[in-house]
Amino acid sequence: MMEGSASRNRHIDVDPWTNAIGSLLDRCPKLLLKAGDLETWALRHRLEGIAVTAPIHICGLARSGSTILLELLAGHRDTVTHRYRDFPLLPIPYMWNWFVERAPRIDPTPRERSHHDRISITAESPEAFEEVLWMAFFPRLHDPAEDAVLAGATSSPRFEAFYRDHIRKLLLLRGGARYLAKGNYNVTRIGYLRRIFPDARFIVPVREPAWHIASLMKQHRLFLAAAEDNAQVAHYMRRSGHFEFGPGRQATNIGRAGAAPEAQACWDAGDEIGGWAHQWAAIYGHVADVAADPATGDAIRIVRYEDLCDDPASVVAGVLDHCGLSPDGIPERAAAAISRPDYYRPSFGGQELDRIHAIAGAAAERLGYRRPQAQQHSRRA
Repeated sequence: MMEGSASRNRHIDVDPWTNAIGSLLDRCPKLLLKAGDLETWALRHRLEGIAVTAPIHICGLARSGSTILLELLAGHRDTVTHRYRDFPLLPIPYMWNWFVERAPRIDPTPRERSHHDRISITAESPEAFEEVLWMAFFPRLHDPAEDAVLAGATSSPRFEAFYRDHIRKLLLLRGGARYLAKGNYNVTRIGYLRRIFPDARFIVPVREPAWHIASLMKQHRLFLAAAEDNAQVAHYMRRSGHFEFGPGRQATNIGRAGAAPEAQACWDAGDEIGGWAHQWAAIYGHVADVAADPATGDAIRIVRYEDLCDDPASVVAGVLDHCGLSPDGIPERAAAAISRPDYYRPSFGGQELDRIHAIAGAAAERLGYRRPQAQQHSRRA
């Protein structure tokens, strides 16, 4: 899904072919999983010698720097990840890519992605599509009344076998040694993923709450406008597992099974700041808990967005070391590409900052953030 050229501020294109296939799969949700099993069987001899070693998961709230980290790590010679071209037939990556290679070529010119955040993409760019697999096996993950946390005691042998085989097919398809995934919602599944893959590594980007919330609110407005302009945007986001923004937005429930989280209640009442502050506090309070747990903490590297912007080479070098990856020139690329955003600033006043701190301050302090001051933030929209 890329920005349309007609109107930068509102229009987002959804490829008609992608939408047509997605509509068909909505009506036959089990068909694609059976096709995935058939593909695994057909490739069984080629997959026998492929092991899933120390998969790397980038996870956390959107707008925290996760895409920047994904693009950098995806440039490493050893990693493989999902690409825009893999959607919508994600569970059959080998067969679908065989078809894509023989189909008419998509314009390779990089275009700014629909978030309007200076990141340009093509069909070959890495993207977060793993959620499609999770939704197929755990259909209520995005129900705000359901606890989204999958801890180490979670068990789903059918999913675990399918997921492992899917990763092996990507490693075969793209000729790499390490699987890399950006999946924001995997922040609630670190315990489960660590049980499936005891050597897994997790990168969790985080951002100062006021700036983070301002960015999330900006994106939500953008996708609401885009969905109003093009009804297919909402369908695309739902099918690809993106519920962070737009008309299908759903709060991620941390530990409140049977009741909607505070964030959803605030949003339903029209309280955007309160909703995002509660969502930030829930997600990153959970991160702090998991990072402090001896069973999972050693696998997690928390990356503060501000540190990444101020000293990208050093921060990225630390991420690579945590993942067991060689530098491969990536810290230097990070230094040349990353800077603090200059295309917007928070417009919160003192009372709004006080409210954000009252809700998210305790979790923020656990991650090293101090209370922001109103005078530090411009009133420019």
